[in-house]
Amino acid sequence: MKSYTITVNGTAYDVTVEEVANGQAPAAAAAPKAAPKAAPKAAPKAAAAAGGGSIKVNASVPGKVVKVSASIGQSLKAGDTVVVLESMKMEIPVVAPQDGTVASIDVNEGASVESGDTLATMN
Repeated sequence: MKSYTITVNGTAYDVTVEEVANGQAPAAAAAPKAAPKAAPKAAPKAAAAAGGGSIKVNASVPGKVVKVSASIGQSLKAGDTVVVLESMKMEIPVVAPQDGTVASIDVNEGASVESGDTLATMN
């Protein structure tokens, strides 16, 4: 048996490997231990004005926030860029779904987001 420490995405795992001869299966194989799951990193939230608005601006793809183009209190027209996401090495603008005023920005630059996450709200 040989023991190794393997690091995956910054998390260290201790692994034991049993050597076998002539391709034979080991006599008694222990069930593998479940790897510890890293706690998800919560993205810090930007300040919200009066608890947010009724119109949600959601991420259409998973990715990383590379730019927050709008600010709280800013008036936007439908199609104006609110946030720019980077996904699959492409920059994707997330736009206002309708005319309104930005009530909250719920992400910061550098934050990772999943598809459907609320990035901002509008009134």
